[in-house]
This record gives sequence, structure tokens and C-alpha cells, in this order.
Amino acid sequence: MARIAGVNLPNDKRAVIGLTYIRGVGKKRASKILTDTQIDPSKRIKDLSDQEVNALREVIEKNYTVEGELRSEIMMNIKRLREISAYRGVRHARRLPVRGQRTKTNSRTIRGNKRSTMGSGRRGPAQKT
Repeated sequence: MARIAGVNLPNDKRAVIGLTYIRGVGKKRASKILTDTQIDPSKRIKDLSDQEVNALREVIEKNYTVEGELRSEIMMNIKRLREISAYRGVRHARRLPVRGQRTKTNSRTIRGNKRSTMGSGRRGPAQKT
């Protein structure tokens, strides 16, 4: 089992898909990493040699912001927006959609307003005792 950037990669996945388990690495970036290290993208993670895993680890850690470092960077950006009272920062603080989505409908989960559907309003037959 390969461990890169603190993430255990699944053994039975192809290398392109396996690298996407790392936060901050999508399919496009994974394929670029594999071409930079000259590793076959269709190769399975379990078939990678130790040298190939080390090459992947070096390229990812040297050139890309991933996992905890990426999370902290995102949190710092949101904190900065809140501190300067930017519109996006205010939306983050109020836990509302930030990117212009409508809120009259469709933003139930971010608003914490999960509605359950009501029946027809009629009561069922009285229960027998």
C-alpha cells in the first residue's frame, strides 16, 4: 500500500484514479504528475515499485499544495475575507451560499433548513383502543 502526503492509496485502482484520493489532486493533475514522472497511468498502485512511489511523492510534495497545507490555506483565505468584511466573507460568516446562488429555494442544506414533505393535511382514521 502506497502512502503519499499522509494518504493511503487504494491498491486495486489505476494510478491516475488512485492519486485523486489525495486532496488537491484531480484527474488532470494526476495525469500530469504521472507524465512528469514517466509512469504508465494504467498501472495499478500495487504494481508501482518503491522508486516510482518515491518519485511520485517527491513531485507532489515539491510542486503542489495538498492535504493539510491546502486546507489551512483555504481556511486562511476565508478568514481574511471575513476580517476585511468582504461580501464573500460575510456570506461565509452567515453560512449562506457564496457564489451567487439563489436562496429562496435550493439552499436548504447550507441554511440548515431541511424540510420534510407534508402529507395531504388530512388525518388518518381514528385509532382503535
